[in-house]
Order: sequence, then C-alpha cells, then structure tokens
Amino acid sequence: MKPMYLHTSSAGHPPKISRRYDRKFRATVAHRASLPDMMQAAHDAVQGAHVPIQQVGIHNFRLPLAIRTKAGKALTLQASITGTVSLEAELKGINMSRIMRSFYEHKRGVVTGEWMGKILKAYLRNVDTKDARLMVKFAYPMMRPSLRSELAGWQYYDVAFEGVMTRDGRYRRFIHFDFVYSSACPCSAELAEHARDVRGVYGVPHSQRSKARVTLEEADGKKIWIEDVQAHCLAALQTETQVMVKREDEQAFAELNGAHLKFVEDAARLLYREFDADKRIVDFRIACSHLESLHSHDAVSVICKGVKGGFTADFMEFGSLLC
Repeated sequence: MKPMYLHTSSAGHPPKISRRYDRKFRATVAHRASLPDMMQAAHDAVQGAHVPIQQVGIHNFRLPLAIRTKAGKALTLQASITGTVSLEAELKGINMSRIMRSFYEHKRGVVTGEWMGKILKAYLRNVDTKDARLMVKFAYPMMRPSLRSELAGWQYYDVAFEGVMTRDGRYRRFIHFDFVYSSACPCSAELAEHARDVRGVYGVPHSQRSKARVTLEEADGKKIWIEDVQAHCLAALQTETQVMVKREDEQAFAELNGAHLKFVEDAARLLYREFDADKRIVDFRIACSHLESLHSHDAVSVICKGVKGGFTADFMEFGSLLC
C-alpha cells in the first residue's frame, strides 16, 4: 500500500506532509524578511495580455464608520467598502492588504469627501498606482413623521459616497442615493373615473412602489448633505413611502397619491427640475423604476443633467432598483 501525502494510509503509513498548525510560533523580523513576495516577481510572471487593468482591488469589506448628519451629530453605521486602483501593464498584481491597511489608518475619521480624498492619496502612495477609487455604502436612518397622526418612524436610505482620484491629479466626489416612493398611474386614474362616471362602476387605479437612484457630483468646495438629497427627492415626488401609519395616515396617503399622479417620465423630469436648481451639484444622473402592478414588467427612465463630458444616460442596472 502506497503512503499518502496528507493522510495516514489504511496500511498505517504516516502522511508525507505534516499538517500541523503551530499556535506558539511567532513571526520574527528575520522570518518576515524571508517570506516570498509576488510583487518582486519577474515581468514574465504576468499571464495573459501585456496590458494595464483599469480597476483591481477589494469589495465589500465591512466596518463601523462615523457618518456626520446635517445637524452635526455623528452616527456610527455599518459600512460596506469597495476600494480599487489601476494596475500598470508591467506589474503582475497589487498588494490587496495595503488597500485595507490604508483605510484602517483613517478608520476613526468621520466620512466626508475630504476624508475619502486622504485615503485615496494613501492608496496612490502605498500601492504605487496612478488612479484610485473608493466607495462607502451604508443605510442612513432618518426619523420621518406620519402624514396626519402623531406617529414617527425610522426610514432607512441606501446611500453611497464615492471618491475618484485620477492620474492627472483630479479628485471627484459623488453621492448615490436611493429614494422609494409610490407612483399612481395617471392613465389608470382617468379610466377608473370614466368607469364610475359613465357606467357607475367602482374601479381602483393601479399604483406601485417605485425607486429613484440619484447619482450626483458635488461642486468643488461645496457640501450637500444626505438630508438635502432626501429633501430634494421629497419635494419633487411628494409620495415617499410611509413608515408608521394609522387609518388617517393611510387615507392621507391615498389622497396624496391622487394629488400627485405620475408616469415614470414625470418622475424623471420632476427630479431633474429639483436637482438642476441646486448650485452645489455640478452634475447628476437619475434612474427611475416603477414596479408596475398592471404589467409583468417595470417602467423605467433615465435622465442626466447634460453637462459636456459628464454623466451619460447609459444606466442599465434596473434590476438593482427593486424595492
């Protein structure tokens, strides 16, 4: 019977390789210096095409971070981090742990555009790269009052801060914000009223839970708060979904939807008007999805500010707008 490499054979031969974890072993300076480093591999170790990679890094490492509210309070929230850098053609790879270490060096800071800029500069220095990108995602709580009762509840908004440092030294800051609202169909409402007026038949117009994803770029030296973005969405669309309701609130919500009927095209244009008027925002893109209760498919729209060289309306990730 032949011996095995990792297991004791049925004939009793011990394994050729010992699988033992030594909990007492401590890495010395000399030991660390002796460890092989793939960053020192020869250029011929690069596999595939000899081309640069635009983004390489890590996604969804999580840790608690402090987010500043407009009122000046710091909320500690669980955040999901994505950090990437560019890779030149002659390099085999990057040291992924250096991205995390650069981030942890600033983990006690409050998340702001300036804070993200510091981390990106550390990327450029520690990972020896030309471009760097960082995204911090979190659920941001805001206490929202009911429409007519005196109830209130926490509404959670999916938010992401993004920072991009380019090889020409330019630093750009973006905010991604998801707003969930109700959309009552104007056509369905008209047809329901026609049925009641002409035939005395009661009908319920169709409406649906809908989502708008706003991506905006802050102007240099300007600050727009998460609360400001939410207020713009609410002012434009009016029919944000509710948290806590009594019967009077449910009735009020029905009336509110009746007062603000909207197609998905209307939603995009209403949001455009609201964000276009804010001079703190240099550019934006808005994607809306109405999860149709009439059809088995969704109604979608995308609109952007129209800045030369800015955002384009090439958004196609409508599946991520489910709510």
